[in-house]
Amino acid sequence: MKVQKPNRKSYSYQQVIHGSIDKIMPLYCPVRELDWCENWQPNIVISNSGIVEKDCIFTTNHGDLEVVWVVTEYDIAKGLVEMYYHVPKTLITKLSIQVQSIDEQTSQARLTYTKTALSPSGDKVLEKFTKEGYDIMMDSWEKAMNHYLKTGEMLTGLPNF
Repeated sequence: MKVQKPNRKSYSYQQVIHGSIDKIMPLYCPVRELDWCENWQPNIVISNSGIVEKDCIFTTNHGDLEVVWVVTEYDIAKGLVEMYYHVPKTLITKLSIQVQSIDEQTSQARLTYTKTALSPSGDKVLEKFTKEGYDIMMDSWEKAMNHYLKTGEMLTGLPNF
């Protein structure tokens, strides 16, 4: 058995989303992201309800590999979503989203991605995972979600996230 310290990076980003928690939380869903996220393309979603829920599993492509996502926490009352995805023989990523109400029509969402390398190829992924790139991705996500909540339409042409 080999035990080693993790090679890990974690970044957080705070968004202001113009909507109530009840309107925002359902959008953190592999099915509903198709409504507002231009480049989102899940392959399969395994869910009792047909949408996001605790223990929902879905897959996406990561280059030539299929990535498995598992939702480990989904609680609208707490404004909490947590999920993990695994890139085989490369890395594990935890996504944690905490949404809090600012007022009746505005919420604050704190999104944290924590990536842990599982191999030298994972180390290379972590080298490319920068705070600057993360902030660009989260800014795009914030703009896309706010646009969708305001217009009911997808905002296109943002940096790929």
